[in-house]
Amino acid sequence: MGNEGPVMKQIALEADNISWLLEILSDRHSADEFALMWANQQELAILHTKLPIVSRYRISYITARLFVGIGRGEVLPSKDTRHLLLQTWLEPLINDYSWLLHGSRSFDRKVVEEGIGRTILTLPLENQQSILLGWLGTFLKSGDNCPNLQRAFEVWWRRTFIRPYLETQDIKPYLETQGDLLHPDSSMITESSRPE
Repeated sequence: MGNEGPVMKQIALEADNISWLLEILSDRHSADEFALMWANQQELAILHTKLPIVSRYRISYITARLFVGIGRGEVLPSKDTRHLLLQTWLEPLINDYSWLLHGSRSFDRKVVEEGIGRTILTLPLENQQSILLGWLGTFLKSGDNCPNLQRAFEVWWRRTFIRPYLETQDIKPYLETQGDLLHPDSSMITESSRPE
């Protein structure tokens, strides 16, 4: 491109306009259709990777704001829309995360990570698994340059592996036999070990 300057300015202007519109729609709890439209922008997501990060990170800010809105309950798209949104835009968001952290004063890492995590956790367990295992591989390589979705990962892990085990096992007899270890009675305390 010979005219990168004007193109980058136009991208920045349009991204700011869309962000402004999304803020208004989210505040009025009317951004559900916007989420569907944004999730269906696969062509834009493909072009996103071809642009210099300095001009494209503002697009990822729009995605981050959508995840925050979904996490807060301001945006209530369908399950399919949430899944499509994650499939289309989570990877570009992860790729731009370092720039989002440093390029925008209004970017709140904790709020965005909570929003992404909550969005993921609203999906069926199979979808959660594929998204979170993909995130884990990226997180292990990138560290702080990637959203920290550890809380969502832990919730998914408990839902997938611990809850089903506890529901299928009768752990009451085990707890009763372990009661002495968990709550020793006074007869187990010898005179020499009693506090004075």
